[in-house]
Parts: sequence; structure tokens; C-alpha cells
Amino acid sequence: MKKPKWVVEKEQGKKADARETLWLFGLHAVRDALMNPARTKVTMMVTPNALAKLEEAVAASGITPEVVDPRKFRPPIDAGSVHQGVVLEVKPLDWGRMEDVCIGDAAPRVIMLDRVTDPHNVGAILRSAEVLGASAVIGTRHHSAPETGALAKTASGALERQPYLRIRNLADGIIALQKMGYLVLGLDGEGTQTIEEAVAGKRDRAVALVLGAEGPGLREKTRETVDALVRIDAGGGFGSLNVSNAAAIGLYATKEHN
Repeated sequence: MKKPKWVVEKEQGKKADARETLWLFGLHAVRDALMNPARTKVTMMVTPNALAKLEEAVAASGITPEVVDPRKFRPPIDAGSVHQGVVLEVKPLDWGRMEDVCIGDAAPRVIMLDRVTDPHNVGAILRSAEVLGASAVIGTRHHSAPETGALAKTASGALERQPYLRIRNLADGIIALQKMGYLVLGLDGEGTQTIEEAVAGKRDRAVALVLGAEGPGLREKTRETVDALVRIDAGGGFGSLNVSNAAAIGLYATKEHN
């Protein structure tokens, strides 16, 4: 019996994912990837000077790097990338199912991204999420920044430790979290209440914060699906915050403060 088209496409997608690799660059991002046992390392190119700074991490990883004269160091990455003399080819991380990752502390926090495609913004959000104890950062497969060297460098190692999942449909993900007991709040300048007002008396609840890209903001479907639209309480009539700053403030505002 012939397989349905959607089954064939899914299987082809899985095979493509299995072949997919990315190049990490920069001392910090590469060191953290080398030290991460969950990260599959493929090849490494490094100058002697950079290797001296990464000796312990290289030894721990078991990889045999290709040591290249700095004058001949031309890795297969964007020419403008600040590689600091080292690149590492790896496979993307697999964090598993959203439902498993988002069960955490007594009151987990999750960031959801609605069409945030800038890798530098997502990298900065991953750093904030790690520092402020978020269970996961969740984007979508087709309209979120994929794992890239630029994202990893901005994340400054957080990509190796902070779960970053990309799901098929954001609205379905929001509903799944709501069924798990999450209070899902969409950040929007038009929100009638502040984040603090929305979580007042509910700080024991799991909270997901949904952020849109600067400019277009949240999609209509997202706005309809969240439990409430909230804003960051700001003074003065200045412009909007960068999405990564908004994520950090939102996570801090929803924390249980002793």
C-alpha cells in the first residue's frame, strides 16, 4: 500500500534533519559545545593559538582537531564572523518533547517566540532564560531562528544548556501548555494589564510568556489563544523594548520573589 504524502514528507524531513549540521565558531561557543556530552561533534578546525586556549575542552571531547596555520585558516562560515581561530561542525541538539521539557520546578517559566527570526535576539533570549531559570525557549520550525553559529555565539554557551525547541504550530503549543496548567501571557503594548497585575496571587502557577518580533508583534491567532495580553509597565512615552530585553524583564517580573 502506498504511503500517504504527509507520511513520506515527514520521513524525508527526519532524514534531512539527521544529515543537517551547523558550524559553531568563537572560543566560548566552541568550548561549551565540546564540553557538552549531548552534542554530536563532527569536525573541528583550529589555529595553534586557539587550540592552546581550548586544550582541556578538546581533551574532554575526544575529538581530533585539524590544526591550521592562521594564514591559511579559511573555515566554511561567513567571512565577517568573528571566529577567534576556531570552528566546530556539530549536529543540532535534540531536546525532546515540549511536554517533557516544560515540567520542571514548582512554578516553571517558559518563553515562547512568535516569528522571532533574528539569531542575535534569540541568542540573547537564551542567555536571559538560562540566568533567570526558564525551563525552555520555544519557537516554531518555520518562522524562528534555527541553531546557527551566530545564534550560538550570541548565546555565549547558553545554547548548550538552555532547552531551545522549535515546534510545528505555536497556537497548538500554547493550548498544550494551558492544558498542563500554564498561565499563558502574550506581551503586547496594547495589553490592558501589566505582567505583575496578571500574575498577582498566581505566582505559584507555571507561566509562559509569548513574545512577537519587533514591529509586527503577536499574530492575531496568538493574541486570540493566550490567556491574557499584558504589557511591561514603562515610564515615559519612549519607544518599545528590544524583544530580548522584554523577555528578560518578563521572566524577572514573573519570578517568585522572597
